[in-house]
Amino acid sequence: MAVTGDLLAEEFTAHRAHLISVAYRLTGSVSDAEDAVQEAWLRLAGLTDDQRAAIRDPRGWLTTVVGRLGLDRLRSATARREHYVGQWLPEPIVAGFGPRPGEDPLEVAVRDDGVRMAAMVVLDRLTPEQRVAFVLHDAFSVPFAEIAEILGCSPAAARQHASRGRRAVAEADPPPRASMAEQQAVLERLLAALSSGDVRAVAEVLHPDVVLIGDSDGKARTTRQIMVGADKITRFFVGVFRKYTDDAVAGARALLVNGDLGLYLPPAPGDEDHVPLDAHVSTLVIRDGLVVAIYDQANPAKLAHLPE
Repeated sequence: MAVTGDLLAEEFTAHRAHLISVAYRLTGSVSDAEDAVQEAWLRLAGLTDDQRAAIRDPRGWLTTVVGRLGLDRLRSATARREHYVGQWLPEPIVAGFGPRPGEDPLEVAVRDDGVRMAAMVVLDRLTPEQRVAFVLHDAFSVPFAEIAEILGCSPAAARQHASRGRRAVAEADPPPRASMAEQQAVLERLLAALSSGDVRAVAEVLHPDVVLIGDSDGKARTTRQIMVGADKITRFFVGVFRKYTDDAVAGARALLVNGDLGLYLPPAPGDEDHVPLDAHVSTLVIRDGLVVAIYDQANPAKLAHLPE
């Protein structure tokens, strides 16, 4: 890898989408992923010519660097969550606000089924060590010897971390992506039912054991506790929608969230009879034509990167 200057930057750019995907799967944070990839570039650029020439597999070397950085950020996030208000969800990767480069690294990352929100939520339940070992080995084929170096453990222990992570993901059984046509049909039915305030129609779109998880860190209006059950969630949504003006609800629009169809509610003012609406990005998880999970992102910090 004895290249310098523009050639080095060009080679790094060729790996950037891959590295963003690795970092995002490890951290669940767009900003942390981008920071980790930028740090990997700085470390590569800071090597001497001889050090770079000794790198036989640049993609593998960079993946390992991002793995170490991702582990650091995961451990830091674990500490931050002790003071987080309410539930914690992965930061969404959003598209659909307008033209973006076709090969934007984030756009490339969400094409992978493993980056859908349902899968990312499951990864958040793993320990940092389980997540790093499972993601690097199962998704990116990093050898356990290299993972062990990242984790500071033996290859056997790294293998065990990956096995436990794999088992947890299998037991959670996140549904695969529904077709875009199915997602569109379900979203349209749900929006029509919510707009009409028809409790029965809303319930018919939801699985009996549907789960609603909101993430706001106490900075916006959404549920702080995990809600379970079609009846409970239906009444919650119908009641919430009545608190907003008709114009605020009418501003809802579909967009892609981690490659799946989701819903964006832009911020809107209230009036003497209605409360202001905070910005929301909601992701639907669909199985057999019904909504089985709704992830409602309202934390302004996690929506700060939305394109204009």
